[in-house]
Amino acid sequence: MEPLRILTGIPLASAGPTAGVLLALFAVLLAAKIGAELFKRIGQPTLIGEILAGVVIGPSVLGLVHPGETLQVFADLGVVFLLFWVGLETRLSDIREVGGIATRVGVLGMILPLVAGFGAAKAFGDSTETSLFVGASLVATSVGITSAVLIGLGVLKTRAARTILGAAVIDDILAMVLLAVATGIATEGNVDVASIAIVLAIAVAFVVFVGLGGTRIVARWPDVFHAPRFSESPLLPAVILCLGLAAVSAQIGLAAIIGAFLAGMIVAETRDRHDFEAEIQPLYAFFPPFFFVFIGLSVDIAAFADLEVLAALAGITLLAIVTKFAGAWIAARPLGRRDAAIVGVGMVPRGEVGIIVAGIGATSGVISQNLFTVIVGMSILTTLVVPPLLRRVLKT
Repeated sequence: MEPLRILTGIPLASAGPTAGVLLALFAVLLAAKIGAELFKRIGQPTLIGEILAGVVIGPSVLGLVHPGETLQVFADLGVVFLLFWVGLETRLSDIREVGGIATRVGVLGMILPLVAGFGAAKAFGDSTETSLFVGASLVATSVGITSAVLIGLGVLKTRAARTILGAAVIDDILAMVLLAVATGIATEGNVDVASIAIVLAIAVAFVVFVGLGGTRIVARWPDVFHAPRFSESPLLPAVILCLGLAAVSAQIGLAAIIGAFLAGMIVAETRDRHDFEAEIQPLYAFFPPFFFVFIGLSVDIAAFADLEVLAALAGITLLAIVTKFAGAWIAARPLGRRDAAIVGVGMVPRGEVGIIVAGIGATSGVISQNLFTVIVGMSILTTLVVPPLLRRVLKT
C-alpha cells in the first residue's frame, strides 16, 4: 500500500500497484491539460499552466500526486522527446552559423553565475563545498524550458534561438564537469584532475563525433530510415536512435537530452524530415507535460513561510537572473541588441538542472534542507519569469 501513497497519495490496497500508477498518470495528464488550456486562453505559454498544475495537485496543495520514481521516469522521457523535437527543427548548418557566438555565450554565461553564487554563499558564511554547490546550481540553463517557450512563440528557427541551443549544449558540458568537481570535493575533499579531464574529453568527443558524423552519414544516405524493413513506419528507427543516443549520453556523464537533441539533428538531415515531424507529434504532445508538471510537484510551498528562506530565495533568484542574462547578453552582442537580449533571457531558466545539482548536494550532506528548498524555488521562479520576459523582448 505504501508505494501507492508515494505515487498518488491515495491508498488502493486491493487494486495493486498498476492501478496506482495509472491513476497518477491520469491525474497528471488531466491537470496538465486543464492548466495548459487555461493559460492558452489568456494568451500565456502553456508550460506555466502545466507547472502550476503540478503545484496544485502536488504535496503543497491537494496532495493527490507525489513526485515518485515512476513519474520521474515519465518526466525524464518528456524532456528527452522535447529535445528530440527541437533537434528535428535544427540543422547542423544552423548551429555552425552561430558556433563562435554560442561558445562565448555558453562560457561567459557559466562564469558570471558561478563566481557570483560562490561569492555570495561565502559572504554569508557557508563552507567552500556548500558555496561551490550554490554556484554550480546557478550555472546550467534548462534547454528543455527554453525550447518549449521558443516553440510556443514560433521563433525556434531564428538566429537567436539557434544561438541559445548551441550555447545550451556547451553549457551542459561545462555544468557536468563543474558538478563532477563539486561532488569530488564534497565526497573526497579533493579533485582528481585527470578524471575531470577524461570526462571533458569524452563529452566533447561524443558531441563532435555524433553531431558531425551522424549528420554527414544521413546527408549522404538521406533514405537510411526508409529502408524496406522500416516501410511500415520510419518513426520506430528514429525513436530507437533517440533513446539510444540519450542513453549513451547519460552513461558518459552528459545529460540524456544532449543525445536526444543530436538524434533529432541527425534525423533532420533525412529527405522527409517533415513526415517525421508529423509522426512524432503524438509523442511530443504526450510526454513533455509530465516534465513540466513534475517540476511543480517538487515545490514545497510551506517552507517559504520562513522569512529567512523567503529572503534567501529572493536574493538567489535575482542573482541567478541578472548574472545569467548579463553573461549571455555581453557574449551575444555581435547579434545586435535585440537578439542579444533574446539570448540573454533565453538562457535564464534553470529548471530541472538546478534541482538536480541541489539534490546531489543535499544527498552528499553539503546542502541543508532550507538551502535545497531555496535552490528548488529559484529553479522554478527562473522558469516562470522567462515566458513573459521573452514575449516582451520579442515585441521590441
